[in-house]
Amino acid sequence: MPILSLRKVSKNYVTDGQPVRALQDVSLDVNRGEFVALMGRSGCGKSTLLHLAGAMDFPTSGKVLLEGAETTSLNDSALTNLRREKVGFIFQSFQLLHTLTVLENVELPLQLSGKPNARETARDKIAAVELEGLGDRYPHQLSGGQMQRVGIARALVQSPAILLADEPTGNLDSVSGNVILELLRRLTRELNTATIMATHSLEAAALADTIVRLRDGTIQEITRR
Repeated sequence: MPILSLRKVSKNYVTDGQPVRALQDVSLDVNRGEFVALMGRSGCGKSTLLHLAGAMDFPTSGKVLLEGAETTSLNDSALTNLRREKVGFIFQSFQLLHTLTVLENVELPLQLSGKPNARETARDKIAAVELEGLGDRYPHQLSGGQMQRVGIARALVQSPAILLADEPTGNLDSVSGNVILELLRRLTRELNTATIMATHSLEAAALADTIVRLRDGTIQEITRR
């Protein structure tokens, strides 16, 4: 069974009193261990698809299933648990708390959910992103690439089923960006999770297993390697 399944999903918004169709009849399956790149111009529906995949928003029609659970059928408590434990988010702007150390940033989601062994688990994830020895540093003491690795470690700390990355290399130079992409690809396979990345970059998409090209809210082409 796919870890994520979108079945004829459409999403409509109203902007300044005018209806806007962000997605139209989108169907997509994503499996464990698969690294997927969403490509297309700004406004094509990439971010909307990510939000639907992470149960941060809901379709106007169609179904979104994450590990077999239809997101629109869940109550608030079940949705909170789904987002917290099944989905990891990686942001272009890192979204680190600058008053916390690297270790504290990574372990924070575990502390908020009351999980045991939070510090040990956080250290393991920091090691997984190759930042051993930097746990006591603060974000302002890190490079952009290192901050994004902290963001990845934090996203992984709950062992999610799926990682959602919105332009994760957008604030990085090309060398640092390539390091992050290679890291995401490796961790997707090693941890048997699934990663969906929105990107404008052909170079970034080239590292993905699957490229989904969107235009005006519809899927134009799916290329699987």
